[in-house]
Amino acid sequence: MKKVAIFDIDGTVFRSSLLIELTDALIQEGIFSPRVRKLYARAAENWLDRKGPYEEYIGAVIKAFRRNIRGVQYKEFSRVAKKVVAFHKNRIYRYTRDVVKNLKKKNYYLLAISHSPQRVVKEFCKKMGFNKVYGQIYEIDRQRRFTGKILHLELISDKAEILKRATEKEKLTLKGSVGVGDTESDIAFLKMVKKPICFNPNQKLYQYARRAGWKIVVERKDVIYRL
Repeated sequence: MKKVAIFDIDGTVFRSSLLIELTDALIQEGIFSPRVRKLYARAAENWLDRKGPYEEYIGAVIKAFRRNIRGVQYKEFSRVAKKVVAFHKNRIYRYTRDVVKNLKKKNYYLLAISHSPQRVVKEFCKKMGFNKVYGQIYEIDRQRRFTGKILHLELISDKAEILKRATEKEKLTLKGSVGVGDTESDIAFLKMVKKPICFNPNQKLYQYARRAGWKIVVERKDVIYRL
C-alpha cells in the first residue's frame, strides 16, 4: 500500500489563490464585467493594508465568482484557466515544492485539495506530479455553459472526508502519511496524518499547532524558519 501525502494548494504550494488570480483574469479577458472587481475591491484593500482579515477578502472573491460564472462558456473558462496557470506556474514556495519532489521520489501518492475550481487546480498541479486533485466542480448544461451550481459541495468542503475516501478508494495507507496546510480549515485532515506540517499558518492554525506539538514552517523571502 502506498503512503499518502495531502496538500492544501492555495497559499501553501501556490503563493497566492488560484481563485483570486482566475477571477481577475476573467475580468481582464472581458468574460466577467469590470464591475465584478468592485465586489471585492474594498476587502482586498483592507487585507493589503492589514485592516481586515484574509478570510473576508477571499470570501468576497468567492461570492463574486459564484454570482458571475453562470452562463459562461466552459471553453472560454478553460482557456483563461490555462493562461492563468501558464503565467503563475512557477510562483510556488520553495519549501513545499521540495517536499512534493522528495515525497514523489519516495513513491508517495500525492493528493491535492483546493476550494478553487477543479479545472484550474488540476492544470496547476499537473506538472508537479500530483496523483489526484480535488477542487470545486461547477455544473455545466447541455450548451456547455455554467449553471452556477456547485456539485458535491459538502464533500469538497470537508477535506478530512476527502482524505478518508481517497485512502479507501486508492487503497492507500496513513502509516507514514504527510499533510501540509495553512489555515484552521486544514486541521481536520492534519489530525489524521502521521506527520502534519503547518506551513505559513494563520493565527488560528498556529495556536492549534503549538498546543498539538505539530511542525510549523514559515517561508519569508529566501529564508525558511522552522518554529
